[in-house]
Amino acid sequence: MANKYHLSKLIESIAPLESAESWDMSGWLIETTQTNVDKILLCLTITNEIMQQAKEHSCDMIISHHPLFYVPLYFNCGIDLYCAHTNLDKAFCGTTETLINTLKLPINRDIEHDFLRFCDVELTWNELLNMLKPISNNIRFSNPQNTQTIKRIAFCSGSGSEFWHDAENQNADVLITGDLKFHTALDSKIPIIDIGHYESETLVLDVLQGILPKDITIIKAKEKSPITQINS
Repeated sequence: MANKYHLSKLIESIAPLESAESWDMSGWLIETTQTNVDKILLCLTITNEIMQQAKEHSCDMIISHHPLFYVPLYFNCGIDLYCAHTNLDKAFCGTTETLINTLKLPINRDIEHDFLRFCDVELTWNELLNMLKPISNNIRFSNPQNTQTIKRIAFCSGSGSEFWHDAENQNADVLITGDLKFHTALDSKIPIIDIGHYESETLVLDVLQGILPKDITIIKAKEKSPITQINS
């Protein structure tokens, strides 16, 4: 059993709440009167199905990555809800850096950006795509100039295609993110690879699990991307 505020402070030690965007809802979504928790469900997104899983496992608390901007009243059922969103996106060992570390690529620390991380590499376009396939089977891309040589990659897990200007300004040859919109693909002067929002972020749940105490029960929710790709 652990004090729930101790748990939140552990997360905030790597992803401070003050670093979250002003529009964000990181932090406590629901605080019950209980102080101690024994069983936690980790998830990317709190949905009705996730709430049902938490109830079935008798969880005291849910820790998510995505916030709820509106909390239905029926979610207030004695379960604490806490999320780390844009503060975790920006963090060292956060969503984007976890993706890069999984790919075993070096991060260029000389370039500073809240959300983007940059890696200097020597790869062909096909080598890059093949590197990403173990992470996601839901890959799509735009490559307007038919770029074939990659020397610098910009990464942003989740919805990061809007940062293509910033990536281009830092001489990135490609941006890898989790959501590519039609008009962004038309406007971007550099290739954008979309590996899926879910796929680009789910890896960070292992990081959260790793910083939580070992003497409480931690369950990773059964969830998957709501998007299905038809492979030709």
